[in-house]
Amino acid sequence: MHPIICQIGPFTVYSYGLTLVLAFFAASFLAAARAKKENLAPEAIINFLFAAFISGIIGARLLYVIQNRDFYFKEPLEIVMLQHGGLSWFGGLIAGTSAGLIFLKRRRLPIYKALDIAAPSAALAQAIGRIGCFLNGCCFGRESALGFYFPGRHIRLIPVQLYSSLLLVIILVILTYLQKRPHRQGEIFYAYLLLYSAKRFLMEFWRGDGQVVFLHLRLFQFFSLILFCLALFALLKIRVKIPRT
Repeated sequence: MHPIICQIGPFTVYSYGLTLVLAFFAASFLAAARAKKENLAPEAIINFLFAAFISGIIGARLLYVIQNRDFYFKEPLEIVMLQHGGLSWFGGLIAGTSAGLIFLKRRRLPIYKALDIAAPSAALAQAIGRIGCFLNGCCFGRESALGFYFPGRHIRLIPVQLYSSLLLVIILVILTYLQKRPHRQGEIFYAYLLLYSAKRFLMEFWRGDGQVVFLHLRLFQFFSLILFCLALFALLKIRVKIPRT
C-alpha cells in the first residue's frame, strides 16, 4: 500500500489522484482513436468524456459520502479530500451518464454511437483506477491468510482491487472485439453495463468494506442485479429494433 507516491516540497503526489488522472488520459486517447474510425470529431468525444468524468467523480463521491454519512458528519472536511479515496461507481454512473447525455444532446451528437465509443474507455479507466484503490488501501477485500499484507490495517486482505482490475481489462478486450465487428448502435454500451454488473456482483463476495442487507447479499449486489437486468432488457430490445451497422 503506497498512498503517497512522492513529495516535492509542499506538494504531495497521491497515488489515488495520480491514477485518476492517468485513467482519464488513457481513456481519452483510446476513445479519440476510435472516434476517428467512426467519423466523429475526436475533440467532441474528449469533451464528452471530460463532462462525464468530472460529473461522475462528483456523483461517485456524493453517494460514497451518503453511504458513510456518520463518519463525514464528524469529519466534514474529509468530504473534499479525494486523495484519501472513496468513490462509489454507481453514483458515478448515474451522474456521469446524465451529464454525458446532456452534453451529447446539446451538441447534437449521435448518442448511442458516442456511448459505444466511450464504453471500452470506461472499462480501461476503471482498470487503472482500481490500481489506485489498491495503492491507497481502499475498496479492500476480506481478511485471508492468502491475501496481501496491508500495513495500514496490519492484516492480510484479499486484493479484490487487483482482481477487479484484471476483470476490467478482460471486459475491455471483449468490448474492443465487439466494437470491431458489425453491431447495432448501443450494443457495446449495454454490453459494458452487463459485464460490469456481473463483475461487481462477483467481487462483492470477496470485499470486506460492505454489509449484508438481505438474503446474504450486499447493497451493491442488489444494484448490480438491477443494472444487469436493465442492460439485458435494453440489449434484447435494440437487437429487435435496430439493424446492424
